[in-house]
Amino acid sequence: MNPSANEQGKNFSVADIGGIDAWKSYTAKIKALPSVEVPGKLFLNPILGLTGMEVSVNCLPAGAAVPFYHKHHLHEELYLFLKGSGEFQVDEQIFQIREGTALRVSPDGERTWRNNSKEDLFYIVIQATEFSIAADGTEDGYSVQRKVVWPV
Repeated sequence: MNPSANEQGKNFSVADIGGIDAWKSYTAKIKALPSVEVPGKLFLNPILGLTGMEVSVNCLPAGAAVPFYHKHHLHEELYLFLKGSGEFQVDEQIFQIREGTALRVSPDGERTWRNNSKEDLFYIVIQATEFSIAADGTEDGYSVQRKVVWPV
């Protein structure tokens, strides 16, 4: 069973999605494939109410592969590989992925990937509209003039 938000406030929402081993039990529905439930995938948008990005946590089992190529209309994707290894293909170029690999794919990049190892491949995918970032790094943030207080 997929998790739900634990707590919500005016400016936040919190969910416990479990450790990465819990990700194996999640399933996601994909609008483009309405009759298919994708195992090992959890979209965080419906849980947290995300408004400027989509994020999913994923587990691709050992020996498994995404059985199709796909592109996006507007979203670039950032893949953050946390554990395991495999291969990723963008526009027919194939390269190795493993723990610590960070990969950006533009909307028009034709992509697929596989886990050709003997252990599960865990990763996070972040989607956002290409060229929409308003500022680099911490330039969008600002300090709030208030002393930090933690209850004892």
